[in-house]
Amino acid sequence: MRVRFAPSPTGALHIGGARTALYNWLLARGQGGTLVLRIEDTDRERSTPENVEQIVDALRWLALDWDEGPVYQSERAARHAEVLEQLLASGHAYRSRATADDVRAHKDRFGADRGFRGEPSDTGAVRLRVPDVGDAVVHDVIRGDTRFPYANMDDPVIARADGSALYNFAVAVDDLDAGITHVVRGEDHLSNTPKQLLVFEALEQEPPLYAHLPLLHGPDGRKLSKRHGAASVQELRAAGYLPEAVDNYIALLGAGFAPDEEYFTLPELAERFRLESVSKNPAVFDERKLRHLNGRHLHELSLDELTERLEQYTGRTGLRPSVEIAAEKIQTLADFWPLVSFLFDGPVDDPVAFERVICADGGVESLKAARQALAQAEPFAMGEVERALRGVVEQLGTKPGRVFQPVRVAIAGSTVSPGIFESVALLGREEVMRRVDRALERAATGACPEIPKPV
Repeated sequence: MRVRFAPSPTGALHIGGARTALYNWLLARGQGGTLVLRIEDTDRERSTPENVEQIVDALRWLALDWDEGPVYQSERAARHAEVLEQLLASGHAYRSRATADDVRAHKDRFGADRGFRGEPSDTGAVRLRVPDVGDAVVHDVIRGDTRFPYANMDDPVIARADGSALYNFAVAVDDLDAGITHVVRGEDHLSNTPKQLLVFEALEQEPPLYAHLPLLHGPDGRKLSKRHGAASVQELRAAGYLPEAVDNYIALLGAGFAPDEEYFTLPELAERFRLESVSKNPAVFDERKLRHLNGRHLHELSLDELTERLEQYTGRTGLRPSVEIAAEKIQTLADFWPLVSFLFDGPVDDPVAFERVICADGGVESLKAARQALAQAEPFAMGEVERALRGVVEQLGTKPGRVFQPVRVAIAGSTVSPGIFESVALLGREEVMRRVDRALERAATGACPEIPKPV
């Protein structure tokens, strides 16, 4: 088995393209095949080295390696020209000066469904001859057979007047020369396939086996786009998703696995994936489900590995203690810093949280009692911190939240943090006392209007 991933470098690698790359990788790795990376850069204006690097970077991040390439289609111009001359010499292709107006006039005369047939000339673009009778039949592993009547197909242009090859011709020649046995790509390429089959037929060569993947939709049933959230691999990485979770999730989008099975590593996916099981119905990309699956993968990481990834993601060092107390509360790498930044940069400023928690009935009283208990905790470790704060709850005869939340807002500035005992212990007695005192002073000097000011 020889498969290929052949992106056009006209932008970032979108999620649908990543799934195509992944499925080809799973086929190659699961069945002892070869994966060829080909860069289809015949779009001279939009194909840039920067876009190529974006694609290669995305593939490497997803841990999708390749066995051959990258092969650049633009560097095969001499080979394309050689095959072009071969088809012209055999009569399977001809030069034509026909314009778009000529094609329209032909259809006005013979009917809109009638394929254009041109007249040979000495100069002009090169067109491939299409038979008048019969069908081009695409044998598709996923969709079954699809027929395209020759009578409805225009003689396709396969090269410009200057001899440069167009997409459908170059793709067929490149697949032939690379010995590609299976072409797995999006169903948006299905309409191109009959033209490529014509090239194989003209060259008297067997075409590869095709499998056209259904397109991805958003939860609203419309074609996946930026309005549904992240649209590219780079955006998913920036949003804090793990590459193994992205691989896992996009593999499930149409793979035909049992609905109650969702958590897989890359080797497990390669072992289980079968092209024949892929659904022909559109799959729905739901970022909420990716987020859930990402949480599962994240929680499988060791503390050291998670710390390493978070330090790389945030650009910070010395995070291990804060990772240890926050790991259970995050589902993406991006969740981490908003949760723990108060440990490093001081409390955030959330006046609403301050008023609702500390200025609320009993909030200042609870905070004062908590301060007194924490000042006496010895040693200032999590176990003693917990005993001290739970003792305040019992002393005041109140609910735990009436004590814990004022402490949380005092040290973090918000109502969200890692575990309160762990957070207090990690900050240390001196810093906790300083922050609690600042919160009490703030409450007494105007932040809580209903509290009498000191005279």
